[in-house]
Amino acid sequence: MIAVGGGGIPIYQEEDGSYEGVDAVIDKDFASALLALNIEADLFVILTGVDKVSINFGKPDQRDLDTMTVAEARKHYEEKQFPAGSMGPKILAAIDFLEKGGKEVLITSIDRIVEAFEGKTGTRITH
Repeated sequence: MIAVGGGGIPIYQEEDGSYEGVDAVIDKDFASALLALNIEADLFVILTGVDKVSINFGKPDQRDLDTMTVAEARKHYEEKQFPAGSMGPKILAAIDFLEKGGKEVLITSIDRIVEAFEGKTGTRITH
């Protein structure tokens, strides 16, 4: 089940009952992390266009990651390994989920989700 999406036009309701638009974007990764925390999910799954998270993505020395700790994820993020318009928000949402009490994050593609649940692909992020 997919319960959260990104984009959209955030609004708020005025005292008179009318609605007013807000210049903002709803980030699907952070919204999903918040939902996962609120339902007390042990595993937060982020589906994306790649099977695993990589460092040096698209370069000759690209390395796919099977696992990362929160500290490693933060280090790679700070080294600008995860661009803002791509993997960056997913990594930040994963870190946020884990730091607020979540147990594990799995990042993979929808095409390989079954294999990822079986431990054959995907990147798992833990404490």
